[in-house]
Amino acid sequence: MSSPTRSENADYDFVVVSNRLPVDRVVDADGTASWARSPGGLVTALEPVMREADGAWVGWGGQPDLTVDPFEYEGIHIVPVALSEYEIENFYEGFSNDTLWPLYHDVISSPGYHRDWWESYVLVNQRFADVAAAVSAENAVVWVQDYQLQLVPRMLREARPDLTIGFFNHIPFPPYGIYSQLPWRTQIVEGLLGADVIGFQRVADATNFTRAVRRLTPFPTKGTAIEVSTPGLRARRVIARPFPISIDAGSYEALAREPRIQERAREIREGLGNPRTVMLGVDRLDYTKGIGHRLKAFGELLAEGRIDVEDVTLVQVANPSRERVAAYMQLRDEIELTVGRINGDFGTISHQAISYHHHGYPRDEMVALYLAADILLVTALRDGMNLVAKEYVACRFDEDGVLILSEFTGASDELKRALLVNPHDIEGVKETILSAIAMPPRERSARMRNMRKRVLENDVARWSSNFLQTLEKARVGRYDRIAPLELPEELEWTVDRRWSN
Repeated sequence: MSSPTRSENADYDFVVVSNRLPVDRVVDADGTASWARSPGGLVTALEPVMREADGAWVGWGGQPDLTVDPFEYEGIHIVPVALSEYEIENFYEGFSNDTLWPLYHDVISSPGYHRDWWESYVLVNQRFADVAAAVSAENAVVWVQDYQLQLVPRMLREARPDLTIGFFNHIPFPPYGIYSQLPWRTQIVEGLLGADVIGFQRVADATNFTRAVRRLTPFPTKGTAIEVSTPGLRARRVIARPFPISIDAGSYEALAREPRIQERAREIREGLGNPRTVMLGVDRLDYTKGIGHRLKAFGELLAEGRIDVEDVTLVQVANPSRERVAAYMQLRDEIELTVGRINGDFGTISHQAISYHHHGYPRDEMVALYLAADILLVTALRDGMNLVAKEYVACRFDEDGVLILSEFTGASDELKRALLVNPHDIEGVKETILSAIAMPPRERSARMRNMRKRVLENDVARWSSNFLQTLEKARVGRYDRIAPLELPEELEWTVDRRWSN
């Protein structure tokens, strides 16, 4: 395994490494290809930093065998990484989304453990690390994003010890009893420890990671600090702590205040038959989101006559997700069968019980939906954060609306005036829905005002600033640290041995 070095044209002082680029390739009807900015808070958060630092973004272009030279898009230097169809199947759909995703989400679905998937994961992580190492200037800051690239920090550290490396895990990190099932558990932990700062969504995630470090390595931990000594490199102090991510709250509120968006919200309610209460669910079609639990609770309330289809409508937006993965194909069938059954049993000529939409919407339409909805239902079984909850709160400048929020989301740590639920407790979800419907306007307003203050103050710009400030402190203090630790002989492994099982 070769060790990449800085190329002669490496001149980027700030480099983001992510599975996906911040732009999507779009092919017009006439075959003309162009690039369009991807939706998402991460791009919004990092765009000002990248422009100021003249930074580069390393990532996959989203299509198999897409080989594109680096280019510039709206002031950001784009450095594409090519993936083959085989690598997409094994690294992305396989190890990332059929091993790590279910494992890190408390094994809601059973993970698959396949050695060929792991081998692809190692090779693709090495390719990302090679590209990042080649484009990074001397003493650059490199920020690696998410669970698809957990080996990159260690690979970068070995190739470019001059770099300051951050890593942020956007999804949960599981308790050790679950994490220990992974055959390559030690390699993943050691991969992450290549970073100077490792960020998580919740305190519990950072604690789970630190416990895994204690179980799997000889490195001492104290609070958020881990003292790491690597063969051939000076000892370092790694910081592992929570940095809860957020949204560009101001832009959501600004959109919500536009008259055309408010008019569209009125049109949505009219299109639904002007029910007294509109409930909304917005999720990727994923087994972690608890969509089935939400539908079960709603269907039982209708069956028991505790709500009436003429008065209450549920709008469910289910964005397509990982449609080539078997578990997701099965989930779609189950959800659509449930929706059809509830609508068949309780719908009338003029009113559907559930307005179901298996596609995404542009942000303008989503903001209108948030304004149209009296209640937002978030019933995730496990979620790193859940930014939909924060988007809803940011849009409600009228200080109205009720947020029902799963206690298993990172957002529940911050939005404490939401109505918190355990989505596995169907009776509890039903009672909470009834409480939300009957909640007096004064209480709705007080709760929403409190949550809006939190979301507007702790927006995505503050999130990125906090992380990068912590990373800068780590960079400044890296070389006046501790004496090297004595390592047991079994840790003096070679590069080739390290990644094998």
